[in-house]
Amino acid sequence: MTDAAILKKTPPSLPILARVFFWIGVMSFGGGLSGWIHRQVVQKYGWMDNDDVLSGIALAQVLPGANVTNLCVYVGYRMRGTSGATTCLFALLAGPTVICVLIAMAYHLLQDYPVLQACVDGVAAAAVGLNMRLGIIGAQRVMPRIAPTLAMIATFLAVGVFEWPLVPVVLVIAPLSVAAVWPRGARDA
Repeated sequence: MTDAAILKKTPPSLPILARVFFWIGVMSFGGGLSGWIHRQVVQKYGWMDNDDVLSGIALAQVLPGANVTNLCVYVGYRMRGTSGATTCLFALLAGPTVICVLIAMAYHLLQDYPVLQACVDGVAAAAVGLNMRLGIIGAQRVMPRIAPTLAMIATFLAVGVFEWPLVPVVLVIAPLSVAAVWPRGARDA
């Protein structure tokens, strides 16, 4: 979605962004936040389209810092500018920060209970599922185009199968991928 198309829609207010991102942060404890943000922003509220959020996820992954906070800033900025980015980031981190402090204070009392380990295992499984779902959505987006599909497969094999370091793999594959689609225009990139 272009910036002009986003501006034609009424962007969500700062309190609405704060509420949504606060609950994303609180309810997505343990991982899977990018998938949860995608689901809320694209499917539930329709604030952005699938391609725009997937582009934001790609940008968030190449920037330094935590991917989810980068994505949060991206979405907030696209919705309400600098104040939206600040609001989304603060709201996303506020709930988990308080919860982490409380859990850290009580952990020594809870560590002997098997239910705690079961909860952690359940959260981890849910996070893996959300990330797999997001990977499938991204793969479906590039499958009709040969160059991005080859780049995706090569990256998966290099990092996932051969366990090569991510940075050198991306430094090699990314320019090749861009060069392969460059003559076709920006829409294939």
